[in-house]
Amino acid sequence: MTPPAHPSLPRRTFLACAAAATAVTATGCSAGHATDTAPFTVPSTDIPVGGGKIFPDQATVITQPKPGEFHAFSTTCTHQGCTVSDIRNGLIVCPCHGSRFRITDGTPERGPAREPLTRRGTQTEGHNIHIN
Repeated sequence: MTPPAHPSLPRRTFLACAAAATAVTATGCSAGHATDTAPFTVPSTDIPVGGGKIFPDQATVITQPKPGEFHAFSTTCTHQGCTVSDIRNGLIVCPCHGSRFRITDGTPERGPAREPLTRRGTQTEGHNIHIN
């Protein structure tokens, strides 16, 4: 008995499909992420006490839990890579699956995220905050 014939897929078609699948997979939840994590400086007066501000072009969120205490974190949620979108009630909010992170240290207050947001270095000089 002869084994059934397998339809052949032209190499060019296979490669085009593989490239498309790779692009879709690589984009996933991270679509729209800024990738510029170069150092930058902002006036400390731009960051509200008890809250923070998101800098999408630098993929960074800066918080000020107490007067003069500044922290910086990546805007990428540690659950599935979505971008955090809001800061309210002392928490950094991810819109995709509802994770909430504390503005004091980036640790999850509510999941599904289990890991804290990635920290960025901060240095305060006068009325400026330098983010490394």
